[in-house]
Amino acid sequence: MSSKNYFENVAQKWDEMRTEFFPIAIREKAIAQMEIQQGIQVADIGAGTGFITEGLANLPIKITAIDESPKMLEVMAEKFKSHTNINYLVSESESIQLADNSLQYALANMFLHHVERPAVVIKELYRTLKPGGKLIITDLDKHDFDFLVKEQNDRWMGFERTDITKWFAEAGFKDVKVDCVNANCCADSCGTDAKAEINIFIAVGTK
Repeated sequence: MSSKNYFENVAQKWDEMRTEFFPIAIREKAIAQMEIQQGIQVADIGAGTGFITEGLANLPIKITAIDESPKMLEVMAEKFKSHTNINYLVSESESIQLADNSLQYALANMFLHHVERPAVVIKELYRTLKPGGKLIITDLDKHDFDFLVKEQNDRWMGFERTDITKWFAEAGFKDVKVDCVNANCCADSCGTDAKAEINIFIAVGTK
């Protein structure tokens, strides 16, 4: 099963599932990297059902929620149907249907370990940002809990922070910082007694 099919299947129950995996503190850490100004263009990459957008929706900004799963975005759109500042875009991560230099910020939470070629995606996100814009990624440190690959269709078992730094730099980002968010991702295996507890990093780079 592909990552897209996995999320299509769990869309209706993802909000409940997500609360067991990672805390709201991650969203707060990511949003704290932003300088909020009225009318800025922000993208929630791999938006799912809107974990990141929930922290942004009431701000005077314009949000594009991007995901490859139509069903996840359908659930999200229903949740935020009273908001007029959110657009929804079904798009593949390596070819995002946004113009060059169109965003002030792109945020991606627990997204990168589901893509096939992270370095390519980071470069694509660089393309969409305005000069001075920022990419903010929160994701998993390298781990050895292989049941997540089998049960949740993760493509990557987390990342070395040195690789994240390298991919940001190769894409063209400046002032790259990769640090701990002081929170863990937790998950229990469905088929065994294995339990994962994985450090979460935050990576920030400026175009």
